[in-house]
Amino acid sequence: MTLALPAQKEGRRTFKVDFSVPVLLTFAALLCVLILLPISWLVMYSLSEVDPATKERVFTLAQFRTLFSDPDLVEPLITTMIVAISSSVACCLVAAPMGWLVARTDMPMTKVIRALVTASFVTPPFLGAIAWEILAAPNSGLLNKLYRFLTGAEMDAYLFNIYSMPGLIFVIACYTFPYVFVLVANALDRIPGDLEDASSILGAGTWTTARRVTIPLVLPALLAGALVAFLQAMILFGSPAILALPAGFHTMTTKIWSLFQYPPKPELAAAASLPLLFLTVMLLRGQQMILGRKGYSIVGGKSGEPRLIRLGWFVVPAMAFVVIVLMLPVFLPYFALLNAAFSPIATNLVTSATFTMKNFHFTFFELSTTQLALKNTFILGAASATIGTVLALVISYATARKAITGYRVLGFLATAPIAIPGIVLGVGLFLAYTRPPFVLYGTLWVLLIAYITIELPAAYQQLQSAFRAVHPELEDASRILGATRLRSLRDVTAPLLRTSVLATWCFIFVSTVRELSAAIMLFTSETKVVSVLIFDLKESGDLGAIAILGLSMLVLTFTVVIFINRLPGFGSSGLRNT
Repeated sequence: MTLALPAQKEGRRTFKVDFSVPVLLTFAALLCVLILLPISWLVMYSLSEVDPATKERVFTLAQFRTLFSDPDLVEPLITTMIVAISSSVACCLVAAPMGWLVARTDMPMTKVIRALVTASFVTPPFLGAIAWEILAAPNSGLLNKLYRFLTGAEMDAYLFNIYSMPGLIFVIACYTFPYVFVLVANALDRIPGDLEDASSILGAGTWTTARRVTIPLVLPALLAGALVAFLQAMILFGSPAILALPAGFHTMTTKIWSLFQYPPKPELAAAASLPLLFLTVMLLRGQQMILGRKGYSIVGGKSGEPRLIRLGWFVVPAMAFVVIVLMLPVFLPYFALLNAAFSPIATNLVTSATFTMKNFHFTFFELSTTQLALKNTFILGAASATIGTVLALVISYATARKAITGYRVLGFLATAPIAIPGIVLGVGLFLAYTRPPFVLYGTLWVLLIAYITIELPAAYQQLQSAFRAVHPELEDASRILGATRLRSLRDVTAPLLRTSVLATWCFIFVSTVRELSAAIMLFTSETKVVSVLIFDLKESGDLGAIAILGLSMLVLTFTVVIFINRLPGFGSSGLRNT
């Protein structure tokens, strides 16, 4: 039997113009410009100098010879390694047992402890450094004043000196240990209780099981956390600038910043930035290799819940340990900031007689730069979050759905900025956008580019995971019915990703508000943001105004984080997503 197909209707044919590929290629080109342009200028400046005779750039390795032979540059590099290694070790010694107590024992209030770790996680390290300056400055620190009051020691005696290398290591460790804690606690949460139960059935005791089963399985996460802590300590600018410079020594980030002071040495700054970039790439590669190892596998069935160890009488010292740890990055610094906000003198304890609101009035009504900084911060935060989320959404779609040729390269470029320290990116953007064809220095545009570039990797990874959870058959059905790729993305996929898109927007906004490392290299008097204003106020000693601005930043940050964690799909896992 022969089936007759209906004849095609005659008449005008309609052609749909599909702009999907041009749009995707445009976003891909934008991504390449964001990443490759500042890095290329960094490399070019580090390998060249201006010939006095011809006024043209000529190839040279003189900057690298200076970098590795001048004691003024070698010492900051050695100091950076000492600070980073020491901070990483301190983080592991504190975070590993704390993660085990929270994840694998019956210790009470574990959800509260995780929430307080989040508090230290989202506190800007430079703000924590200022708070500890109020607490532990040798002469005026609140803790040293309390020590002299209790012991009757002389006025020049002190218990703590935050202006020292141990002080800097301590403060950095306070705000990097959450990285180790999260990785260790999450790894312990994922270890099936069946493995430990099997060890117990075979006669092993609690500590033998921990030593021979639990610790080997969590060791990769601990090593990865140590690398992350090392990396964060190495690339920080704010804390070393606040604590190391008064103590008379530099780290690499503060030295790079100082090379742009008068007279500026951009070539040497570019050369000094490349070792940080190289070390960052190597550390991130090492972290990926460690976390990529498979410690165990489960064949069939549902794994058992983690077996909680009963602490018994040991719960008291365990809780004391956790409280002391959380006092250092959260309770004491927040108390210092609150006290400074309402006290006429930041380093004196506020009383009912000295309580004042003058710091609020001075900060918001008398300080001329506050309104401008708040305005710039809000504009940049909203614009960075919006543009960054759209860029990450389109790039994630292109890579997850393999929509264009070279999608793997796009994925690499989208995650590449995670290997660029903020101070290094700031140098690259300064070199790239202070000359034609893109003269953007002195405008908010250059800061916007910096913020988008810095936050792109986290946004991309968040949305990439979300795309993998949405089956492509939904988009295929839409396209079969005549929709273009972009319309399928808008009408089908985007609504399904609404929660992830909103969370990504909020995280970029929060991260932009607290960013200092790149902003300190790119701001001008008309483009100052709140983080830079806080840093400038530190130079003038206005600790009351700093406390007001810092607390305002914290309130905004926690409001957004709480909102994110209340979104469907986040809830109690918000810390892990953070």
